[in-house]
Amino acid sequence: MHGPLRYSDVVMDHYLNPRNVGEVPGTPAVAQVGDPGTGDVLKISLRIEGNIVVEARFKSFGCTAAIASGSMATTLIGGKSTLEAARLTNRDVVEALGGLPESKVQCSVLAEQAIREALRRHREALQTTREAVRCR
Repeated sequence: MHGPLRYSDVVMDHYLNPRNVGEVPGTPAVAQVGDPGTGDVLKISLRIEGNIVVEARFKSFGCTAAIASGSMATTLIGGKSTLEAARLTNRDVVEALGGLPESKVQCSVLAEQAIREALRRHREALQTTREAVRCR
């Protein structure tokens, strides 16, 4: 563990070398969530094809735990079905990171919230598209 908050080696690796940074262009599956108490913000964007998350990217304005949580969450849902991705919990993210200090667990909650909201927006866009096709 590193630093005064005692971050795991996995957390530090995902913080110093974050995976999947950026945005997926042209997708409706985008969500940004934040924690007013800490000022942390996490944006997740997904490219979904045939109900599979084929690309997951994130952007974060926040602390070590927020960046590591966004990075880990995108690696955990890549290649998964939308149903599997929707079942990802903040505890799954914390476990994959090798733990987080209790005061930083909220950062993993942001990842869970952003993924669920991005998936909801994807479903909404699909429904709108289906309704538009049906009305022709």
